[in-house]
Amino acid sequence: MAPIPIQDTLGMLGDNLERRRSVLPISRRRATAWSRGLEIPARGPTVLYTGQMYQLVPAINAMTHRLSGMEDSWMAGYFGLARRMNRLVNLAGLMARGSPQEVREYNEALRNIARLLLAAHVEFGYLYGVDRYAGALAHDEGLDETLQRHAARVYEDLKAAGVTEVITVDPHTTNLLRSVYPKIVPGYELKVRTYLEVLAALAPKPVERLAEVVTVHDSCLYARREGVAAQPRALLTESGVTIHETELSGKATQCCGGPIEMLFPKRSNDIAARRVEQLAKSADRVVTLCPLCLANLRRVGRPGVEIDDVSSYLVRGYCPRVPNGGAGAELTEPRHAAPAQAVAGA
Repeated sequence: MAPIPIQDTLGMLGDNLERRRSVLPISRRRATAWSRGLEIPARGPTVLYTGQMYQLVPAINAMTHRLSGMEDSWMAGYFGLARRMNRLVNLAGLMARGSPQEVREYNEALRNIARLLLAAHVEFGYLYGVDRYAGALAHDEGLDETLQRHAARVYEDLKAAGVTEVITVDPHTTNLLRSVYPKIVPGYELKVRTYLEVLAALAPKPVERLAEVVTVHDSCLYARREGVAAQPRALLTESGVTIHETELSGKATQCCGGPIEMLFPKRSNDIAARRVEQLAKSADRVVTLCPLCLANLRRVGRPGVEIDDVSSYLVRGYCPRVPNGGAGAELTEPRHAAPAQAVAGA
């Protein structure tokens, strides 16, 4: 019996990033499916940048599930061979096929974020096939040289598209584009804000009051490194949500079990389970700010505790009802409008 070989596993993910521009490559159609029907302009100086984090969660969940079955088993001895094969054929993609239900749900979170910005009259574009994975796992696991090369390519794509500002949707992409890339990419110049910061600065008025009680699980990256903790709380509170804070919140937040879920699945689940227990003492509804936190906490969630992305609350509070809204709505192909201009001061 042997644990999952760290070097071979990270090597496989790093090889994918070098060769296929993502640790778990997905098709362009799948990466952009969330945008269909929203008619977001295809270009613009300000763009919504997903970093493919929400889109990749179903694949990460599938891969984690498969790896958990291999941990401490005889199969761990074949990872070296698997890495060599993966250089020719995307084995990680074959092992990481997320469920259609999860794909729809995480796509809906991105649709909610776009709807919130549109309802607040923020003008932005989306680069569709140029919206690359930002390299979060490579950074988290210390693949520094691979990340530096990848970051340079991502920045080159953004500059070639005329982008000067990006609106991010998750803490990992935010941290990379705002705090990490400037240190490793020569001449890096981009304004980076999260959609939560953009909305909080605009202070939109809710269209519906949500009489709900929740607790917030803070992202380590948001709370400790990027100063994003008060903004989601202000937006939730303004929409009528009552927040019961857990003892370990804000900068003192507890880990969700990531980013080790694909290297030490059992250990990751143990950490996540402890966090769910902590949060459940404050409220039976947990709000997450990160797609990976959402996935890790849900993976070990217990009956009676609902764990949802913050966007699912905010869209109900701040957006008018959308006729084709909802995770099960039929999506149509996007019609690309003229390039948008950024809202001054937004």
